[in-house]
Amino acid sequence: MSRQNIYQKAEFFHSSPDLAHCPDEGGFEVAFAGRSNAGKSSAINTLTGNKKLARTSKTPGRTQMINYFRVDSERSLVDLPGYGYAKVPLAIKKKWDKNLSTYLHERKSLSGLVLLMDIRHPMQEFDTMMLNWAIEAEMPVHILLTKADKLKRGPGKSTLMAVEKSLLEANVEDLVSVQLFSALKQDGVKELVRVLDQMLSLEEGGNSGVLSSEE
Repeated sequence: MSRQNIYQKAEFFHSSPDLAHCPDEGGFEVAFAGRSNAGKSSAINTLTGNKKLARTSKTPGRTQMINYFRVDSERSLVDLPGYGYAKVPLAIKKKWDKNLSTYLHERKSLSGLVLLMDIRHPMQEFDTMMLNWAIEAEMPVHILLTKADKLKRGPGKSTLMAVEKSLLEANVEDLVSVQLFSALKQDGVKELVRVLDQMLSLEEGGNSGVLSSEE
């Protein structure tokens, strides 16, 4: 069975309003996080081949729960609440921030973070905040520069190289990797699968550092 087929078997099994109500610790989890308009649900649905698995909406900020999708008996994908949506009340923003920080620092089952950024607006304030939290927790991070189809190949490659350069300058390239991704074109799925295999201990080795967008 191919690794991609494993993710295509993912199914929803739990939804939690906060860390206290997450499933019991055990096994491996990889969380997907990103700004509310970064295309997080679309990326999960593209990865799993199930357009209805993660909830998508034309109204950013609708995902306010921590949603778990079981890959097998020991592994899960986790859809974290979208962050940074301006129309969400400040009190809810603060609650989300606290939950996300606690989750990244204290969830022992968490073995990696996929951080999604719209390729047209990468490394925004909230992206940097999430990245810093993960680095503080020594958590492997894989950045998806989503909606890559919105840019031509040249500008897209330039954006990828700029993000790679910033990671090198911050000396976190051993912990953080990055790639281009398009849910619409289904580009970058194979590369994402390879990284998830590593994070979820489906193959030997750990996070492989800064990755090229080439398939």
